Amino acid sequence: MFTKKKDPNPDEGWYYNTKTNQVEHGDVGKAIDRLGPYPDRASAERALETAHERTQAADQADKNWGSGA
Repeated sequence: MFTKKKDPNPDEGWYYNTKTNQVEHGDVGKAIDRLGPYPDRASAERALETAHERTQAADQADKNWGSGA
């Protein structure tokens, strides 16, 4: 059976795990399940909101580019 080893050099960033809906720091889950890194816990807690805001901004930029605005 595979046992996860503790990383001797953990990443200093904060992450939001989309599978567990938890903020992680240091020993983190799989890369595919997380957003980040973020500079602090509060930013990681807002990860889904930040992603939504960035998606809306990118969608608006696409509309503006297509219209020549």
